Amino acid sequence: MTTVTARDVQMLRDALGPLRDREQIAERLLEASAKHSFDPDKELDWDAPAEDGKWFWPPELISLYDTPMWKRMSQEQRQELARHEAASLASLGIWFEIILMQLLVRHIYDKPVVSNHVRYALTEIADECRHSMMFGRMITWGGSPCYPVPRRYHNLARVLKTVSTTPGSFAATLLGEEILDWMQRLTFPDERVQTLVRGVTRIHVVEEARHVRYAREELRRQMVTAPRWERELTRVSCGEAARVFSVCFVNPQVYENVGLDRQEAVAQVKASGHRAEVMQSGAKRLTDFFDDIGVLSGVGRRLWKRSGLLA
Repeated sequence: MTTVTARDVQMLRDALGPLRDREQIAERLLEASAKHSFDPDKELDWDAPAEDGKWFWPPELISLYDTPMWKRMSQEQRQELARHEAASLASLGIWFEIILMQLLVRHIYDKPVVSNHVRYALTEIADECRHSMMFGRMITWGGSPCYPVPRRYHNLARVLKTVSTTPGSFAATLLGEEILDWMQRLTFPDERVQTLVRGVTRIHVVEEARHVRYAREELRRQMVTAPRWERELTRVSCGEAARVFSVCFVNPQVYENVGLDRQEAVAQVKASGHRAEVMQSGAKRLTDFFDDIGVLSGVGRRLWKRSGLLA
């Protein structure tokens, strides 16, 4: 087993800058959680009906937007696709949240249980429980089916939850959070979108900002202090996670459920320059960060390019 040396640590510290104190960061995040946490069951009007003519997701973020198929679709069919894609994304979000909760529990298992770092992790787990229930309730409210990820990826996540290293866990966490967060930041102020959907995304954006800060600071720390083999494994596993994420982002069953040819729709999404730009723009802040801390290199970088999330 290759171990990290003092020289390795110093070189990485010089490259990445000083690490912030873990306990101080957690204390600030706990203070923010106390001031800005929400109960979706009480904050949102779940009894309100869907508003006629409003979208369930901004049209520019729909997978088929600006494709030849999109141009042939009626406005009603486009909005129906938006309703199903919103449900697909919410289903993906629940899957990620459940994985994240288990990774966080594993992370804190050997940590001091009275530390701010552990207290904040438990606070975040409570947030993710509420988010998962909120997404599930939004799917039901919208009248769309739930869209689970393909079985092979569902089972692949079982392996991830069991064997993931700490830096690998936080890298996967950020992958699952930041691209959806970018889309939701465009959604909650968009008055074309259903009021309830905007409320869901607003709550998620506010609370998720703390989760992203926690994960970024811990991953930065891990990429300085972890053994070399663990850093290399993180680069590869993160690249593979990006590939899986891009495949699972929209369940292709949504196309059949709105009366479209599934194979043609999938092909047009893959060929869409607009869609590629959306996904890469959503990942840009994350890939810049990963590049800065040394996650995007070698095989991992090539996998990210193949995923379509990195230009």
